[in-house]
Amino acid sequence: MTEPVRLSKRMSELGLCSRREADEWIEKGWVRVDGVVVSVLGSKVLPHQKVTVERQASAEQAQRVTILINKPMGYVSGQAEDGYKPAMVLVNEQSRWAEDKTEMRFHPRQLKSLVPAGRLDIDSVGLLVLTQDGRIAKQLIGEDSAVDKEYLVRVQYTRPGKLPEADLKRLNHGLIMDGKPLRPAKVRWQNEDQLSFTLREGKKRQIRRMCDMVGLKVIGLKRVRIGGVKLGELPTGQWRYLRPDEKF
Repeated sequence: MTEPVRLSKRMSELGLCSRREADEWIEKGWVRVDGVVVSVLGSKVLPHQKVTVERQASAEQAQRVTILINKPMGYVSGQAEDGYKPAMVLVNEQSRWAEDKTEMRFHPRQLKSLVPAGRLDIDSVGLLVLTQDGRIAKQLIGEDSAVDKEYLVRVQYTRPGKLPEADLKRLNHGLIMDGKPLRPAKVRWQNEDQLSFTLREGKKRQIRRMCDMVGLKVIGLKRVRIGGVKLGELPTGQWRYLRPDEKF
């Protein structure tokens, strides 16, 4: 790779920040290339050039919050749609989990630029991540994300008898969706009517569509883990901050 690339793209590749954050920092004069301040949006750099950021950028980034919420049914992950409210409306002082041990204090300004890092369908419940930190958003929903997500799925078999072992194997690997093979998943029975799904991708309504392909009807779906972060005992409709010791 010897072609020049946009500075904001290079900063994202280096894991310094998201592209949106990079553009903000460039405009504020907080970015240096080979020691020289670059403040023009769209500037390009070569791969060997050294990119650094000023202390103000790191300080601002450290103040950005990441919130974990146990999303109830009936709320959408992102923007309000079809009369349904976004999960973000549940984030306020009163709905903060009493067991949240982080020292951070809630302030309404934390809701600014708070975006969902991944979706959870309106009729699904469980762990939803809202973040102001572009690095975390990229880690969870970037094209090359390697973070897996675990779901508990209550199902009902719509055909005679029990789900054949061969169809359980197809759920693990072998299904095709939207013309493309799905990545390998880990799917196993938890009990007689509940499956555990662990996925490394998140196509729209993927689990429901996978189940439908093998004759399973989804009765309930709950996300319980994203990478190294678990839903745990967080009550439905409440939220807490991501702890400093937690990593996705």
